[in-house]
Amino acid sequence: MQTVRPHRETGVQSPVSPDLSRAAVVGAGPAGLMAAETLARGGARVTVFDRMPTPGRKFLMAGRGGLNLTHSEGMDRFSPRYGAGEALVAPALADFDPDALRRWCAELGEPTVVGTSGRVFPQSFKASPLLRAWLKRLGAAGVTFRARHRWTGWDRDGALCFEAPDGPHAEGFDAAVLAMGGASWPQLGADGRWTEALEAEGAAVAPLRPSNCGFAVAWSDVFRARFEGQPLKGVAFSFGNRVSRGEAIVTRAGIEGGGVYALSGPLRDAVAADGTALLRVDLQPDRPRDAVLARLASARAGKASVATALRKALHLSPVAIGLLQEAAHAQGRPLGERDDAALAALVGAVPVRLDAALPIAGAISSAGGLAASELDARHMLRRRPGTFAAGEMLDWEAPTGGYLLQACFATGAAAGAGALAWLAERRG
Repeated sequence: MQTVRPHRETGVQSPVSPDLSRAAVVGAGPAGLMAAETLARGGARVTVFDRMPTPGRKFLMAGRGGLNLTHSEGMDRFSPRYGAGEALVAPALADFDPDALRRWCAELGEPTVVGTSGRVFPQSFKASPLLRAWLKRLGAAGVTFRARHRWTGWDRDGALCFEAPDGPHAEGFDAAVLAMGGASWPQLGADGRWTEALEAEGAAVAPLRPSNCGFAVAWSDVFRARFEGQPLKGVAFSFGNRVSRGEAIVTRAGIEGGGVYALSGPLRDAVAADGTALLRVDLQPDRPRDAVLARLASARAGKASVATALRKALHLSPVAIGLLQEAAHAQGRPLGERDDAALAALVGAVPVRLDAALPIAGAISSAGGLAASELDARHMLRRRPGTFAAGEMLDWEAPTGGYLLQACFATGAAAGAGALAWLAERRG
């Protein structure tokens, strides 16, 4: 038998169960669904709320690239990938590590494979079969879903407040897990508006910023018109003492791609602090500088033009040569005026000035979020006993490569386990 009390702000009636096993999860992404599964396995009656019509929309989008679930490298290398957020994420990873995630996938009928780079994927390389199997298992465990519900905070009695198609209302639960994501790809669910409710509580929330993002570059009209959409392959990117190997794409707005994403955190912070950042591109990362110089000198001794020498001696692509010309033009010193040593040096470190991080809505993920200081060791909000938090809404960031989803799964499991422990304490 449920008791009922009004939502003090709206007057709408909200059911509250006296049973200490009703749990809410807000957010139907990987972290929220993992929290829901953990709670359901522990005997709680779970309701999952999400502002979108269907669950797991961003998860499905990630599957378009093959669904890189995690990485096979050892934890001694894996854990430090989270940088300043390692202390927050590491305990959850210890309890739900990449091997545990792979076993979990296999239990759902989706075995995993390790790619040549060490990245781990479902054998199907798709998200939809895994999500379908997961939702079926959650349904069998009694988990219910409430779509088109946007969480807006708490009422005066601690009930969760929602905006929904039938109007605003509040519902009381014995425990709740917040897993509402960051603010990238907001059309898929996570728009970051939850920060307003937590900041109203006085919680420390670091501003949400783009992560694994592209950057704006003021390309010349000639370079943009000729090379927009062209990939830079077989290159290395560097910023300070950080180096990344990977590809990038020249876009109308600037540059983006895996090689740049790996450096996006420090680049973003440098742009925010200084107004600009200088990314360097090594067009011949597998060839020593003296070998580059020797090849150029030999080609130019035969009276080859600079462009021909770069193409034939170094096998540079047209977009790579165009990038060299763009940098030379910006420096006011054309390539043809440089001696072999100066040209070889430029090939190894082409400067590209970044003027801004591209908007968070188009980033792969986001940085910032609820500060670790707001959580206890069980992921419970210190200001709201019985409320836990997980996933990308927490203040950590990670590169692509499986680290993002792994942390979402792991912190979701940790928050669900924390909520179960808290409920058990209250019953005891």
